[in-house]
Parts: sequence; structure tokens; C-alpha cells
Amino acid sequence: MNSSKNQAPLPQKKDRFPLSLLCLTIGAFAIGMTEFIIMGLLPNVADDLHVTIPQAGQLITSYALGVAVGAPVLTVITHRMQQKKLLVLLMCIFIAGNALSAVAPTYYLLIAARIMTAFAHGSFLGVGSLIAARLVRPEKRAGAVSMVLAGITVANIIGVPFGTFIGQQLGWRSSFGAITLLGILSLIGIIRFIPIIRQDQPSSLAQEFRSLVNPQVLLMLITGALGCASLFSVFTYITPMLESISGFAEHSVTWILVLFGFGVTIGNIVGGKLADWKLMPSVMVNFAVLAVILSLLTVTLRYPVLAVITVFCWGIAAFGIMPGIQVRIMNLAHEAPLLAATSSHSALNLGNASGAYLGGLTITYAGLTSVPWLAAILTILGLAGALLSYGVERKLSQQVLVNNSV
Repeated sequence: MNSSKNQAPLPQKKDRFPLSLLCLTIGAFAIGMTEFIIMGLLPNVADDLHVTIPQAGQLITSYALGVAVGAPVLTVITHRMQQKKLLVLLMCIFIAGNALSAVAPTYYLLIAARIMTAFAHGSFLGVGSLIAARLVRPEKRAGAVSMVLAGITVANIIGVPFGTFIGQQLGWRSSFGAITLLGILSLIGIIRFIPIIRQDQPSSLAQEFRSLVNPQVLLMLITGALGCASLFSVFTYITPMLESISGFAEHSVTWILVLFGFGVTIGNIVGGKLADWKLMPSVMVNFAVLAVILSLLTVTLRYPVLAVITVFCWGIAAFGIMPGIQVRIMNLAHEAPLLAATSSHSALNLGNASGAYLGGLTITYAGLTSVPWLAAILTILGLAGALLSYGVERKLSQQVLVNNSV
């Protein structure tokens, strides 16, 4: 059959993997840009659409809610669709949402366009992670997933600053136009280079829900959310912390955040490799290291050089956890992983929002210097979740061995 070339279970050509994964990484890069770029363009958007800065800030909130709701909803609607076709559909939604954002004449139409774009966010990353894991040998799954997620981190280092510069020079609409072009590039690559991977009988919706409500899956979703809450409790307020406590000028903070972005990218790649080596042990050790770094940050923030070093190390540790969490969820829900894999991004975004909210409360009642302590506590709770999940798994494995021996 002619279609057999496109339906090989797993492509074997080594040179095909990076190109196939690159298409997914470009898509994740565009998603990272569209999520975070609005933060640097809020004054421009507010002025052009004649709204206040707080009203413009709702463009960020609406996007986060769109991600949280959109991932499970779209997955439920499209769960029987072949994965490559679903990926193409999601990227088309993403392109349409950004194109509408670029031409939206009113504030409310822009919010609608942002929500539309956000609907594709979690589902694309979830399905993309599943496809990436199928494109490589089993022992390389976490590395493949980390390569896809690296698109998000690189977007923060290169894409967001560059897109913000374009928006400030040529108007905020041009930034969304550039993201639309990136989406089209990713779509072309997906159609051309991502193979149609032969799947078993598609799982039913009931199977998908059973996988999602598996206590182990729910525990890892909570663990991932705690990791993201820890990250955003500090990241949301890192600029005033570096300015007020460390004494850095505003322009210096920008370069420190770029350095943090490099740390994030390194952590994402190294975390993927460590997770391929020892999945849960690497996640648990990473959580423990992150808690130590955040505790040190409460002290090093007062010393500019040490603060920069600690922020860089924090970026490595914070994102070193993410590939392992995603692969762990996919492994636990292996019989019907789609809803669990996409819902993980809903959980992570809820963690982002919760972390920012808790950080704000901490600042109100205990001051800026207490925020790293909050993040450390959230990290320790995440570590507890990872330890519990690992302990339960080992206990179940031992019971199986005993039953088999009997």
C-alpha cells in the first residue's frame, strides 16, 4: 500500500528525528511567544484600544483560563482523531487566533482571539509530547519531550524580547503577525515531516477519564502544579525583588532575566536526559535541590553577584523537573494518555496562577524577602508528592513480585 510509508510504527532514520521534533519545537516556540509577549506590550495595547492597564491585564488572565479549560475540552471533543490530524487542527486554530489578534479592532474581540489561541496551547503541547515520545526509542522519551518543551523556554530568551521589540517599533499588531507566520512555518513542517504513526484502537472517552482520575496521575498533576506554583510565586515578582533588595537598575534586571532564561533552557535539556536515565529519582533529587536553592535565595538576594548566580541556578533547577513530570504522567496513563497529557498543562497553568496569587499575599503580609521562603515550602510539598508517588509504585511492585512468587 502506498500509505505504508507514512504509517510506519516508528521511523528508523536517525536524521529524521531531529527534523520531525524541530517542527514541534517551532510550534512550542510560537506558543511560548504568544503566551508571554503580551506582558511587554500591555501599555501599547491599552493605549491603542483605549482601555486601562488593569483591563489590558485581563488579556493575560483570559489566556491562562483558556489554557486551563481548553486542553481537556478539546481533548474530549477530538479524542478519536488521529494524532497528526489533531496536531494540524490545533496549529490551524493557533494560527487563526493569532491572525485575529493581529487585526482585532476592539478590546473584547482581542480577548476572544486570545481565548481561541489559548484553547490550542495545552492540547498542542500534550499531543506534541505524545508524538515526540513515539518518534524515538523508549529510553529517549524524556529527551524528546524536553526538546519540544524547549521551544517554550527558548521563546522566553529570544522570542519574547525580539517580539516585544518588533511590537514597540512597528506596533503591537505586528508582533502577533510575526507569531502567525511562525505558526504557518510549524504547520508546514508538521504536514511535511511528522509521520502518521500507526496507533492501536483509539481509546474510548471512558478510558481517557479513568486514566485521568487514576490516583497516581492526579498526584503527579498536583505535584507538577506545586512545582509551577513555586516557580511563579518568585518569577512574577522577581523584578521588584532584584531592584528593591539586590539594588539592580531596571536595565540590568532585563539581562539577569535573559540569563535566567538560559538557565531554564539548560535545566529543561539536562532534566530530560536525567529523566531518561532515572525518572523518579531524578525528579525527587531535583525538587530537593530546588528547595535548597530557593532557601539560599532568601540570603543571596542581598548580595548582587550571589543573587545573579542563584537566579541562574534556580532557572536550571526549576525547569529540570518539567520533562520528568510530563513523562511520568504519560507513563502512568499509558493505556489512554491523551487526556492526562493535555490536562497536565491545565494543571501547570493553574499552578502558575496560584503561585502568583500566593506570592502577592506573601508580599502583602510578610514582605518581598519572604517570597523565596514561600517558594521553598511549595517545592517541599512537591517533593512530598513525588516521594509519595514513588513509594506507592515501589510498594505495588513488591506486592506483584510476592504474588507472582506465590
